[in-house]
Amino acid sequence: MISTFCNRALEVLQIEAEAVRQLAQYINDDFEQACQLLFSSKGKVIVMGMGKSGHIANKISATLASTGTPAFFVHPAEASHGDLGMLTAGDIVLAISNSGETAEILTILPVIKRLGITLISMSGNPGSTLAKLSDVHLCVKVEQEACPLGLAPTASTTATLAMGDALAVALLDARGFSADDFALSHPGGSLGRKLLLRLSDVMHKDSQVPLVRRHATIKEALLEISEKGLGMTAVVNDDQSLAGIFTDGDLRRILDLKLDIHSTAIEQVMTTPCTTANAEMLAGEALKIMQQKKINGLLIVDQHRVPVGAMNMHDLLRAGVL
Repeated sequence: MISTFCNRALEVLQIEAEAVRQLAQYINDDFEQACQLLFSSKGKVIVMGMGKSGHIANKISATLASTGTPAFFVHPAEASHGDLGMLTAGDIVLAISNSGETAEILTILPVIKRLGITLISMSGNPGSTLAKLSDVHLCVKVEQEACPLGLAPTASTTATLAMGDALAVALLDARGFSADDFALSHPGGSLGRKLLLRLSDVMHKDSQVPLVRRHATIKEALLEISEKGLGMTAVVNDDQSLAGIFTDGDLRRILDLKLDIHSTAIEQVMTTPCTTANAEMLAGEALKIMQQKKINGLLIVDQHRVPVGAMNMHDLLRAGVL
């Protein structure tokens, strides 16, 4: 049985989902003009809002900044007490007010106009003072708030946030913003490490790379695996190019064959061909390959197929990619 709490929650989600759907009608010439102004601007985007609109404005500024449009949040009340000095010629102000009559924002509009700064606004009232004084107004009107009292900003803040995302992503696409660009502004956390770290940063190199020649015995390969501690060894030809790989998993698979590990050559039981990578591959890409192939280790080779590195899941875990 669905409780009263759940019934109310479902109503909230339905109302807010409908509010977002209704925004499609406002993706029009005004939205296009706002995007053109933001795209061509050589300055920064200053996003403003009071109360709940301020929280939404802060998030929109963060999304813009992280996707290629330099932006930051300025509190309208603080702006009247010195923070307007952050604005310079060429900047754009994005002012957010559901009513369009927020006193703290209206108070600073004359200064914004005097500085010749472009003003884009978002509100639920196209006839408001803020809308009329803006160079471009983006309507985010909703039919009803999810709050049964019609007082707490709920559907209106959701709609405004969605419109901000629409702006940010439209600009991201227009700028040709790439995953590498995104990584430069997100160096922290696993996301940044996946986008920035390359295998050359995490792989074992030089004498740490486990390898044996293809004519070596299984026993010699096992000793190499144990010494290097990566659960595998590369098997190379006489010219040092990669012939195959032998792993702990391969060892388990050959146990029933009752082979003489002292005399059987590793080339008879190695896996070939094997999955490899290059040193410039992103660690996140290597992780995806390992997960798809269901393997725990990866050999890194150069343009001549010579092993130059090796790594396993534990290396990605230590690097914070996992």
